[in-house]
Amino acid sequence: MLETLIILDEDSDLNLQGQIRQKLVEVILSGLFPVGQRLPSSRKLADQLGVARNTVVLAYQQLTDEGYLLSRERSGIYVNEDVLLDRVDCELRNDSGPPKPSHWARRFKAPLQIPAHYECPPNWQQYPYPFIDGQFDYSLFPTPEWREATRLALGVREINEWACQSGDADDPLLIEQIRTKVLPRRGINARTDEILVTIGSQQALYILAQMLVDQTVSVAVEEPGHPEMRQLIARQGAAMRHQPVDDEGMVVDDRLKQCQLAVVTPSHQMPTAVTMSLARRHALLEMAELTDMIVIEDDSDSESNFLGNPHPALKSLDENERVVYVSSLSKILSSSLRIGFMVGPADLIREARNLRRLMVKSPAANNQRAAAFFLSLGHYDSIMRKLNQEFRKRWVALQDSLNYLMPNFVLTIPNEGGTAYWVKGPKELDVQYLANEAARRGILIEPVDYYFATPTEQKNCFRLGVTSISAEKIREGIEALAKLIQDLVGGKIARLHNDDANWLKGQDLKAAVSDTQLLYQTVYGQPLSVLIHADGRLTGTAGYANEENDTGRWWVEGDLWVRQWDNWAFAEEVKLYTVIEGNTIKWFNTEKVFFNRAVIQTI
Repeated sequence: MLETLIILDEDSDLNLQGQIRQKLVEVILSGLFPVGQRLPSSRKLADQLGVARNTVVLAYQQLTDEGYLLSRERSGIYVNEDVLLDRVDCELRNDSGPPKPSHWARRFKAPLQIPAHYECPPNWQQYPYPFIDGQFDYSLFPTPEWREATRLALGVREINEWACQSGDADDPLLIEQIRTKVLPRRGINARTDEILVTIGSQQALYILAQMLVDQTVSVAVEEPGHPEMRQLIARQGAAMRHQPVDDEGMVVDDRLKQCQLAVVTPSHQMPTAVTMSLARRHALLEMAELTDMIVIEDDSDSESNFLGNPHPALKSLDENERVVYVSSLSKILSSSLRIGFMVGPADLIREARNLRRLMVKSPAANNQRAAAFFLSLGHYDSIMRKLNQEFRKRWVALQDSLNYLMPNFVLTIPNEGGTAYWVKGPKELDVQYLANEAARRGILIEPVDYYFATPTEQKNCFRLGVTSISAEKIREGIEALAKLIQDLVGGKIARLHNDDANWLKGQDLKAAVSDTQLLYQTVYGQPLSVLIHADGRLTGTAGYANEENDTGRWWVEGDLWVRQWDNWAFAEEVKLYTVIEGNTIKWFNTEKVFFNRAVIQTI
């Protein structure tokens, strides 16, 4: 009988001995194998399962040590009759079938109305092109480093220390590592009594909302912004002022004078990924001091800038204890580990600890100690460097792909780094339909309606992230997305007509573009200047500080103008038909579909 209840799985993470132990416990506790009944001998069960006898012997021995089995001399191995004592058995309920009528909904005092939002498919890793921010492919998790930290945290001396802790104190080793390893990277100098460990940054935000927000408080939030934070504030009955976001982050103006609290994501604004400028940060702090306002800085995305040095955290610029800083280790480790922290004045941290005690006392001590070892061994800084290098590679690949493959389709909000792009497509584009069609072609993108609290006309916007897709797959995915968008709005895209009087061909084309300068913008909002030299050279400069430069060559091939950069546009030949109308030059691809336009002037 027993051998029919034990089915070994060759794909299981457990070894054969572990699987046998697991199955024996299951059949004993479920009552499938009666209490007091003798088990087959180790030799017999081994033969029936096709495993070594010693594997069964060791499984029997461990379950005997744990009290599940009894060994009776000259009789055999039996299920211990004491195993099922003090149990009130019941038949397990089946999840199938209609649920019972419930009276609970009418008892909720403040039911949450969560707006519909994009749900990432649970099998997202099976899609060829998952442009979803915040989902991490398993290759990015620092498995060896975390296993080493966990192994150290599970040493006998360490277990004796953290397992005996009581009350609401945080792991002192973790607090010290956050204070000396993590916060200095953001320019923050804090004492140990100014730091509180939380179960992810979301718990920190929840605690702060409970502490600082009620019906008498007016709160400024970003628009678009993080919907979960809006829900926390709304639950407290507070009035919200939705501050617009521009290319420098949340707008700071007189509307903030009516607010007692502001919540911002300055590093890479959620969801547009815009980095708040240093001038805007100072303006926000000045407004906070002028109006006696508190600022919650949500820095869970940290600040990984690829076009310049990261700005200091708001907290590091705060000289008047106006800013409460919230962050986490999720971007380095995993959101599943839920290790976050807040930094603020000692009296605020003391009150936050009191509130946390009512919820969970403190985050899991073993995870805290493992995270402390992870930081102390230098893994945090090492992994940060590796992740920044990898994300920069992916971010640039996405930027270049959009600029090369979609100049006639999309624009992006300028940003300096991070892991996502906010993309604006043609005004005729229905992004929800696009997302559904893209998913059918293996492409995952994120619609953005969920991030707006007020009605918006930005129905043609979506987000593309790089945390979940390798750099090598990005261009291929954007090519497929560009083709889909063209299919959806193709009728609205201009085409070159054979009778266009301004269509330049052959030698007329060569003469018209020689010794000229082209002025236009990249899809990510940066100015771009190109010199077309008569001798066939190209010289390009991009960026507000001319930080990007490249050279290349051009020529005329029949009626096509051909260009090839040394580095830009993947260093590939691009063949274009050309139309010049006044001081505007327009290009069309070889299928005579509009490609891009620029201002042209003689040099």
